[in-house]
Amino acid sequence: MPSKPPYQNRIELLQGTLDLLVLQTLQWGAQHGYGIGNAIRANSRDLLQVETGSLYPALHRLEKQGFVKSEWRQTEANQRAKFYALTLSGKKHLLAERDRWSQMVIAMTSVLNAAGSKG
Repeated sequence: MPSKPPYQNRIELLQGTLDLLVLQTLQWGAQHGYGIGNAIRANSRDLLQVETGSLYPALHRLEKQGFVKSEWRQTEANQRAKFYALTLSGKKHLLAERDRWSQMVIAMTSVLNAAGSKG
């Protein structure tokens, strides 16, 4: 399977979309910010790259909303880093947002595939 060329232009994510990506990534376990960014990039086949200037404000916003919690721990490289994990509230929010996203994808697909009307 040929690899997709990376986007030349920077992809800017809407705030809610970034929050959903972060929560989705954290469902697989606690992670530090750098690891979250890498996971999003890897799982999107290098199409989505989240800049630290967007990622950390999103993490702080999600923590303030009670969807994630954080604690300082040592990384595998023996460096001190803040690790983020989903809370029970965050898991519920993730499920609701995934449902909402699925509905949006269906709606967008319907519009994009519509035969159109002549009027």
